[in-house]
Amino acid sequence: MDYKDYYKILGIEKSASQEDIKKAYRKLAVKYHPDRNPDDPNAEERFKEIGEAYEVLKDPEKRKKYDQLGANWKNYQQSGHQNFDDFFGQSGYGGNGTRDVHFEFGGNMGDFFGESGFSDFFNQFFGGGRQQHSRAESFYRGQQPGRDYEGEVKITLEEAYNGVTRLVNVDNSKLRIKIKPGIRDGQALRIKGKGGKGQAGGRHGDLYIKVRVIDHPVYTRVGNDLYRDLEVDLYTALLGGKTTVDTLKGNVNITIPKETESNKTMRLKGLGMPDYDGGPNGDLYLNINIKMPKKLTSEEKSLIEKLKELRKTNTNG
Repeated sequence: MDYKDYYKILGIEKSASQEDIKKAYRKLAVKYHPDRNPDDPNAEERFKEIGEAYEVLKDPEKRKKYDQLGANWKNYQQSGHQNFDDFFGQSGYGGNGTRDVHFEFGGNMGDFFGESGFSDFFNQFFGGGRQQHSRAESFYRGQQPGRDYEGEVKITLEEAYNGVTRLVNVDNSKLRIKIKPGIRDGQALRIKGKGGKGQAGGRHGDLYIKVRVIDHPVYTRVGNDLYRDLEVDLYTALLGGKTTVDTLKGNVNITIPKETESNKTMRLKGLGMPDYDGGPNGDLYLNINIKMPKKLTSEEKSLIEKLKELRKTNTNG
């Protein structure tokens, strides 16, 4: 059986403080977590090794015994002892002469135990074998949760306005997802229990669906408010009149005030996006663009020239 250098595994010096040990463990645990390395067959073993090293070094008593063992590893191998405490108890290193060593983890057991548990090295010196850890391991092995799944669906702005249903494939099964009106771009939906299957009775993971709302060629969305351009002919802008606006709710007739200038903004209350949480609808803002007449006839040009002369003599102009 080979000696395990727990300090080397965590990449720290033997003089490292408890805080240094914790920081090193957290950094490596995140880096080598199997869920983050699905294509690396060695990640799980590395992750278990890191958890084992931290279990020993975070505990002052275990660390003390481990440090004593490191300095006397060759002597231990030659002694023929089958138990760490026996060796140090008889050698005058302060062992307690018992194999009943209790330990606890400060996190999820699924993050530390693999299918094979801790190494023989750990079990022989700190627990006397897997049976010593049956309570902790049975907790993990009996209630291992399934993995969370993530996915993405794309919908149009019209679908975001009205709500829509999508079918997604999860583990070769069709799942119907209802998306409520007012959903925002990038918003994630959580479908509880529709992720990976748990093991040995463990709960299923969850399914997270990120909704992407496709950019619209006409409307721009800001929060629940909508913005769009509206072309108005010159004569309606000057004299005022009725025009029809195509909104997401349908066609709406509005009145253009006389002498409306280009780039003026009109607000249509409540004709924006529905509120996802049931609040009031947003508003629709119209940016007026005055459409200038083209290909004027001779008569039209003559009338415009006459209007121009009238404006020059208009003292109110």
